[in-house]
Amino acid sequence: MSKTIIVSNRLPLQVKLQDEQLQITPSVGGLATGMKSVHSEGNGLWIGWSGLTEEELNDQLKEEVKVAVRKEKCATVPLTGEDIDKFYFGFSNRTLWPLFHYFMEYTEFEKDYWDSYKTVNEKFAKVVLDHAEDGDTIWVHDYQLLLLPKLIRESKPDISIGFFLHIPFPSYEIFRTFPWREEVLEGMLGSDLLGFHTYDYERHFLSSVKRILRLEVNFNEIVYKDRIIKVDSFPMGIDYDKFHEAAREHLEKSPSERSDLQRRLDDHIQTDEDTKLILSIDRMDYTKGIPNRIRAFEYFLNKYPQFKQKVRLVMLAVPSRSNVPQYQLLKKETDELVGRINGQFATVSWTPIWYFYRSLPFHNLIDLYTSSDVALITPVRDGMNLVAKEYIATRVKKDGVLILSEMAGAAQEMNEALLINPNNFEDLADSIKQALEMPVKEQKKRNKVLQKRLRRYSIDKWAAEFFRSLKATQNLGQVIVAQRMSQETEQKMLGEFKSANRSLMMLDYDGTLTGFRDNPEDAGPDERLIALLKKIHEIPGNDMVIISGRDRKTLEKWFGKYGFTMITDHGVWLHTAEKGWESLERIRTEWMENIRPILETFVDRTPGTFIEEKNYSLAWHYRKADPELAEIRVMELNTVLTSLISNNELSVLKGNKVTEIKSSNVNKGRALSRLLSQNDTYDFLFAIGDDWTDEYMFEEMPEDAYTVKVGYQKTKARYYVRTNEQVHQLLEKFPGIR
Repeated sequence: MSKTIIVSNRLPLQVKLQDEQLQITPSVGGLATGMKSVHSEGNGLWIGWSGLTEEELNDQLKEEVKVAVRKEKCATVPLTGEDIDKFYFGFSNRTLWPLFHYFMEYTEFEKDYWDSYKTVNEKFAKVVLDHAEDGDTIWVHDYQLLLLPKLIRESKPDISIGFFLHIPFPSYEIFRTFPWREEVLEGMLGSDLLGFHTYDYERHFLSSVKRILRLEVNFNEIVYKDRIIKVDSFPMGIDYDKFHEAAREHLEKSPSERSDLQRRLDDHIQTDEDTKLILSIDRMDYTKGIPNRIRAFEYFLNKYPQFKQKVRLVMLAVPSRSNVPQYQLLKKETDELVGRINGQFATVSWTPIWYFYRSLPFHNLIDLYTSSDVALITPVRDGMNLVAKEYIATRVKKDGVLILSEMAGAAQEMNEALLINPNNFEDLADSIKQALEMPVKEQKKRNKVLQKRLRRYSIDKWAAEFFRSLKATQNLGQVIVAQRMSQETEQKMLGEFKSANRSLMMLDYDGTLTGFRDNPEDAGPDERLIALLKKIHEIPGNDMVIISGRDRKTLEKWFGKYGFTMITDHGVWLHTAEKGWESLERIRTEWMENIRPILETFVDRTPGTFIEEKNYSLAWHYRKADPELAEIRVMELNTVLTSLISNNELSVLKGNKVTEIKSSNVNKGRALSRLLSQNDTYDFLFAIGDDWTDEYMFEEMPEDAYTVKVGYQKTKARYYVRTNEQVHQLLEKFPGIR
C-alpha cells in the first residue's frame, strides 16, 4: 500500500529526557497542526529529528526513542551535537535564514557550515530511502532540507516528491550572492512540485532558475533534464475553527472562570471606556521588526498625545535562538527600548508597554487575542505570519482592527487589513490612530470578508490543494509525445539497422553532435567527434548526412576533407563526395538589407546578444543575455518581424536561444524529402536533432523511422535522449554492427 512521507527538520513531537525517562507529547506548531490530517490518514509517516542528539542517548534510549516515535507513525534522523551546531544553528540560521529574509549583513558564508548542511541532508535522505517505496508520495518541508529532493530523486527517479518553502525566497539580486546557489537550486529541482506562500516568492525562484541555471521556464513550469517541474503558490492557512471556537468559549466564561492574565486585562479595560489595547505577538527575531514597532509606538504617542494613558501596547516576544549573537543583541535592544519608553511616559496608573519575554499557553493567547482592540503585526520580512490570521479568527463579534506589514506574506490575501510599510513611522502612527478610531461598522465589514476567506482556505484546504497539484504533476509529461530511448528500444533499433540493406542517418550538428557555445565560432568538432563520424560514414550501405543551419563555408572547413554528405543553411546546399556542392533551392538575399538594421537595434538594446550573418539567413543570438530581458525582447522582435515578413516569403525560426530569419521555402524537411525521392531503397531511416528547425525533418520521416529529439520538449519525434553525451553514446553503438 502506497504511503505519504512527510519530511521536516523536527518531528511533530516534543521528545524530552527527564531523569533518564522519555517524555513524548504532540507539538502544537503551525506545520504540525497543518499536516495532522495528512499524517494520521492511511499509511502516513513523518520523518525528522527527535530533538535529542546522539550524545544524549545511550543504546537503550536510542531504541526506546525509535520504538516510541514509531507508535506515533514517525521515524527519527540521528543527529549529533556538531550537526545541530553547524547545520541548524550554523548554515540554516546564520546563512539561509538571514539571506532569504534580506538581512545580508547577518549572513555568514562558512564552508564548514555548508559541508555540515550537505551531510545532514544526506542523513535525512538515507532515512527517507530506508522507508520509501515505489508509489509513495514524499512531501519535504522548508529551508533546512533544500538539497533533499535531489538526493531522493537520484536513488528513486520515479517517486513523487513535493517541496514547500515556509520562508520567503529572495530576489535574484540577493540570491546571486550565495556561493552555493547552483547546488541549492538543483537540490530543490529534484521535486515534481515546488510550493511557496506567495506569487512574489514563486516569481523570485523562477527568475533565479532562469538566470543562474539557464533553464527553460514556461509560465510556472520548468523543463529540467527529462522532467517538467511545476512551481506554484499556496498561501498557508490556519486551523480556523480551533481558534474561533476557543475564542467563543472564552467569551462565555464567567468572571470566576477567567485566568489571572484575563483578569489583569479586564482591570485595564474597565478603567475607562476609551481604554484600548494594542497587541503585538512575535518570536524574538530580527525579521519581525520589533524595535521598529516600539519606536513607531513612541512616535505615535508623541504625535497624538491625546492617547496617552488610554492606549497600552501588550507585547509578547517568544524566546528564539537565544544562543545566536544577533538574537542576543536584539533582546538587549528590545529590553532597553521598552525600559526607556516606559520610563519616559509611565504614570502611577499607566504603563504604555506591557512586555512579556516568554512563551504563553494556548488559553492565554486566546486571552490576548480576544481582549485586544488592535493587532499590530509589522515584520520587516515574513514568509507568511499566521498570528495575523489567528487574531482575525478569534474576533467572534467581528470587531477589532488588524494593522499588517505589507512585507508579510499574509498581506497578499488580507487586503482588508490596514496595510503599512513597517519602516514608515508616519504611516504607522497614522494607521494606529485610524485603527483606534475606526467605527465598529467598518471593523465588522472588513473582518467579515477576512473571516470568510480564512475559514474557506484553512490549513486543511492548503494541504489538500498542495497534494492535488502534486498528483496533477504526474500528467505533465503527457504533453511530450516522445518516449525515452530505452535499452529495449535501442536493441530493437540496432537489430533493424544490422539487417537493413540500405540506411540513412540524418544528424543535426549544433545542440546534437555538440553542445552550444556562447560564441558559435567556438563550436567546431573535436577529435573524438571526427573519429565517431568517420566510423559511421564508413559503415557499408549507410548514408550519413550532417544537416545544419550552419553556412556552407563553415561546414566545408570542418568536414570537407572527409567526404561527408552535408546539407547546410537549413537546406540550401547539398554536398556529396561524388558531386561536391549543389544548390537545392534558389534563394533571394536582398531582404537582408532591410532586416539587418532591425536586428542591430535589438542588439543595442539587449546586452549580451549579437547577430550571426549567414549566406542566406540572419540569426539573432541571445544565449548570453539576461533570460528575463531576452524573453521580453524575443516577443517584441517576433511582433516586429511578423508585420514585416508576411508578404516577403520569409519565415522566423525559433531555435535554442536564437531567432533566425530565412526564406520560407527552405527547411530541413524539404531537403530530406529530396533525398528520399532520389533514393527509394532505404529500409532503415534515422534522424536526430534538438530544436524547432529539426521538427520539419521529423515530420517528413515515415512513421516507422527512428526519430530522436535531444532534450525533453514537445516534439514530433518518436523518442528522446537527454544530453549530447547520450547522443554520442547512442551513435557509438552503430559502427561495427554490420
